[in-house]
Amino acid sequence: MTTSSIDSAAAPKKKNGHAPDPDNVPTLQSLGVQLDPDTLHYVENPEALANALGGNGVKDVFSNPVVLSAAACACLGGLLFGFDQGILSIVLTMKQFLTQFPETDKDANSKAGLNKGVMTGLLELGAFIGAIISGFFADRYSRKASIVFGSVWFVIGSVIQSAAYQFPTLVVGRFIGGIGIGILSSTAPMYISEIAPPNVRGSFLVLEAASIVFGIVVMFYITYGTRHMSGDWAFRVPFIVQMAPCVGLAALLWSLPYSPRWLAQVGRDEESLDSLARLRRLPKTSPLVQAEWISIRAEAIRNRDVLVTAHPSLQGGDFKSEVKLEVAAWVDMFKPGVIKRTMIGVMLMFFQQMTGINALIYYSPTLFEQLGLDYEMQITLSGVLNVAQFVAVVMAFLLLDKVGRRPPLIYGAFLIAASHFIVAAMIGVYSKDWAAHPTQAWVGVAFLFAFMIFYGVGWAPVPWTMPAEVHSSSRRAKGVAITTCTNWFFNFIIGLITPPFLQSAPYGTFIFFGAFGLLGGIWAIFIAPETKGKTLEEVDKLFHNNAAADEDRAKQMIITSICAGAPYQPSWAVGDAANGDTLDKIDGGKNVQVWVEKA
Repeated sequence: MTTSSIDSAAAPKKKNGHAPDPDNVPTLQSLGVQLDPDTLHYVENPEALANALGGNGVKDVFSNPVVLSAAACACLGGLLFGFDQGILSIVLTMKQFLTQFPETDKDANSKAGLNKGVMTGLLELGAFIGAIISGFFADRYSRKASIVFGSVWFVIGSVIQSAAYQFPTLVVGRFIGGIGIGILSSTAPMYISEIAPPNVRGSFLVLEAASIVFGIVVMFYITYGTRHMSGDWAFRVPFIVQMAPCVGLAALLWSLPYSPRWLAQVGRDEESLDSLARLRRLPKTSPLVQAEWISIRAEAIRNRDVLVTAHPSLQGGDFKSEVKLEVAAWVDMFKPGVIKRTMIGVMLMFFQQMTGINALIYYSPTLFEQLGLDYEMQITLSGVLNVAQFVAVVMAFLLLDKVGRRPPLIYGAFLIAASHFIVAAMIGVYSKDWAAHPTQAWVGVAFLFAFMIFYGVGWAPVPWTMPAEVHSSSRRAKGVAITTCTNWFFNFIIGLITPPFLQSAPYGTFIFFGAFGLLGGIWAIFIAPETKGKTLEEVDKLFHNNAAADEDRAKQMIITSICAGAPYQPSWAVGDAANGDTLDKIDGGKNVQVWVEKA
């Protein structure tokens, strides 16, 4: 058990707006806050801290209006992506749209399938680029600024799409809007993971996935209604409407707290403590706030140490050095000690997309056509299919922090595969005469719905949730960006290949997606980690590497320095403190006794 009697320390000189200085560690006392005696207990016991912050039920999710409001605004990024998906499934079959853009009409253009794929895929390609640049903006200018930046790109793209009269103009608008969606989809889960209490972080991150599905449902039915309008307003109105949440997002986000982790990362210590206290709705004197802030601050300093050690020649601070450091930081994501975390996110998004979810969302009327349904039934069932996914994601929202991350991935993948194989069998055997086999057609329909539910419970939320949970704060922006890039790249591939694939091999399409479902389940069994209920610091222990022990010891010494007001010297991490000495032995017998445990 830790005991401490803390002497007051002189306030260190603060360098606001810069990276944290390991030689100038802030203390609570220097920020005008008295250290609570219970703080060190929670610092040493992250699980006790998570439990003290509350449970993980529905009431706990809705108990903090500040965090809930911030997360809801961030989730508008997912809503915008959902809006685009909800529009496409109907617009691509809308007579008014096909008349305006005959390049997508299979009766007027032999390359209509490819053109539809290009129109769909260019947004994902833009999102791929947006996700790449999001990490730089999120780290340099804040998570909030990055979200606003993405909103601007999306609005510009939506304006171009709404005003387009030529197919190339429409495609350009989708590409530009996609850049905004990529930035938003990468930054929002990062922001949410950094502001949410650890006890309900998973549920808040599921909100991001739920907002995508909710956006699909809302915009699908808006477009379902506008399809009866005469002229091209039938498809222009939905393109205009999708901008509304974006304007509200940009306006409201400025009033919400900055991420305390980002503030700590750039050395704005007092603001970091203030932001955390506001997010937890507790005073700065609360041991819960103090313990979480100390851990956050120590993590930021440790991560800066890692970056300086890895790239000492790139610390000049000028633009050229910053660009080189940015490139080096991307390369670092694929080096030993980090690559496993990176590949967790990459493989999650790879399997998520290759199970065929966006083939169903973008082209669901065409898929229902393969089962012999008429046009009105295709459109009707497409809407109900989206509702089914939303219901499943809501179920995941309620269950994810109770059942964990691995079970939904494992069981979901195998059930997804089974659903695809059954649909493939129905199409392969009975598609030549659906009129004589209506029961088999509806069996195929039922298992398309089964796929959507199984996907919604497991593979919809977890791939968006886990990547933000597995990376340390200094790597999170890049890690989430790489993960999101993977999503958009394979989303682009699926959007591009599905129309011609369905034309040439209808049942083979479902076998293809089912095979990746099987592979995803096998991967989840052997590789996917469990991050349920773990603090961001505890997750480090899931990814063992040669440097982990040294980093943990360094962090312990930084925590000691923050609590005691003693100078931080990185050499302690490999000195006597590594063997479990108390700080008073190392620091010449000062009136401080904080046990530094073995890593």
